[in-house]
Amino acid sequence: MKKALWSGRFKEGMDNSTLEFTSSLDVDTALAFYDIMGSLAHVKMLRKCKILPDDDADSMIIGLLKILKELESKELRMDDSLEDVHTNIEVRLTELIGAAGGRMHTARSRNDQVATDLRMFLRDAVLDAVRSIDTLITDLVHTAEAMGDRILPGFTHTQHAQPVTIGHHMMAHAFRLNRDAERFMESFERMNICPLGAAALAGTTFPIDRDMTSSLLGFRAPSENSMDAVSDRDFVSEILFNGSMLSIHLSSMAEELVLWSSTEFGFIEIDDKYTTGSSIMPQKKNSDIAELIRGRTGGVIGDLVNMLVTLKALPLTYNRDLQEDKAPVIRSMKNIISCTNMMSKMISTVKFNESRLYEITKEGYINATDLADYLVTKGMPFREAHAAVGAAVRYCITEKRHLDELKLSELKGFADVIGKDVFEILPIEKCAERRNSYGGTSPSSVDVQTVEAMTKVMRRQEEIRSEASLIEKCWEYLCE
Repeated sequence: MKKALWSGRFKEGMDNSTLEFTSSLDVDTALAFYDIMGSLAHVKMLRKCKILPDDDADSMIIGLLKILKELESKELRMDDSLEDVHTNIEVRLTELIGAAGGRMHTARSRNDQVATDLRMFLRDAVLDAVRSIDTLITDLVHTAEAMGDRILPGFTHTQHAQPVTIGHHMMAHAFRLNRDAERFMESFERMNICPLGAAALAGTTFPIDRDMTSSLLGFRAPSENSMDAVSDRDFVSEILFNGSMLSIHLSSMAEELVLWSSTEFGFIEIDDKYTTGSSIMPQKKNSDIAELIRGRTGGVIGDLVNMLVTLKALPLTYNRDLQEDKAPVIRSMKNIISCTNMMSKMISTVKFNESRLYEITKEGYINATDLADYLVTKGMPFREAHAAVGAAVRYCITEKRHLDELKLSELKGFADVIGKDVFEILPIEKCAERRNSYGGTSPSSVDVQTVEAMTKVMRRQEEIRSEASLIEKCWEYLCE
C-alpha cells in the first residue's frame, strides 16, 4: 500500500477499513481535469515567483500534461489505496518525474486545492445547466408562437377559471425558467473567485502571486480571506437551491403533461419516443418520462437539505465534513441537466388536441368574469355585477346551458343594463383576445412576451459564450 501524503506524523498506516471509509475517489474523480489545470497554474506561478527552480517547474508541467493525456485517453488509473484524486495525480507525477514531483505542493494545501477544483467544476456545470434551460425556454417560445391563439382553460384551485391562450400558458413556464437561469448566472458570478493560495487556512509564508493563479484559471479575482476561502461552501448550497427551484418548475410542467395526456383531459399527446408501454396491458401509453422528471425532484431537494445540514454547525475553518459536499452537488447537477434536456424533447414534439380543447373550454362558464366586467362598464358596481353573474351561472347550471347560449331577454332578467353588445364579449375567443394588458393572455400580449423571453435568452447565451471562451483560452494557455 502506498503511503498517504501526510503519513510522516504516524507510526503506521491506516487500517483498510479506515481507508475505505475516508476515500472520496468514487466522487472526486470527476474533478481530475480541474485538478490538473489548477496544478499547472500553481506550478507556473511558483516558477514565476522564483519559488521553484525552472528545471523542476518545467519537469512538473511536462509531467502534468502527460497525465492530462492519460486522463483524456482513459489510460490514467486511479489507485484505490490512495484516498482521493488529488493524491493520485501527485503520486503519478512523482512516478513520472521523480522527487521533484513532491515539490508541486509547495505553498498549497489540499484545502485550497479542493475548493478551487470544485469551483472550476461547478462553473462548467452551471453554464451547461443554463444552456439546457435556455434551450427549453426556446422550445416553449416556439410552441407559444405555433399555438399562440388557441384557447384552453386557465385553472385556479384545479378548477376552470378563465380562458387563456396556449401561448400564454407556455410563456408562464418560460418566465419561471428564466428566473432559474438568472439565479444560476448570478451564482456563477459569486462563486467565480479563486481560493488557491489560501493554503490550509492562514495563507502562506512564500511570496506567491494569487492574482496570477486566479487569472490563469479564469477566475474574476482571488478570495479575500484565506479562512473563508477554504471553509466556504455557500456556493454549493446556492447552486443546490437553484437546482431545487428548477426541479420544482420542471415537476410542475411534468405534472401538467401527465394530466393533460390522460384520457380524462385529452389535451395533448406526448410523442411515442418519450413514453413507455405496459408489460401486461397492450393498450397503454404511459407518460413515464414526465413522471420520472417529477419523481427526481425529491432527490435534488434532498441534496440541498443534505448540504445545509452538513454545514449547519461547522466551526471555522476546514472540517472533513466538507468532503461530503461533492456528491450531492455533482449528482444534482447531472440530474437537473438530464431532466431539463428531456423536458425540451417532450415540449418540442408534443401535439395539442385542438378539438378537445375547444370542447372543454366551453364548459365551466369561464366567460363569467367577462360578463361581470361588462356590467361594470355599464355602471354597475363590481360586487353587484358579481352577484348578478353568479345568479346567471346558477340558472345556466339548472338549465344545462352556457352563458353565451342565453337569449338577451334571459340575460336582462339578471341585469337590466345588458344590451345586444353583450354577445360581442361572451365568445371564449373574444374573452382571451380582449385581455391585451401587458403580460396578459391575448395573442398580441403573448407576442410581446415571446420577444422579451428570447431577448433574455440571447443576452444570456452571449454571456455564456464569453465566459466559456475565457475559460477555454485559459486551458489552452496552461497546456502550452
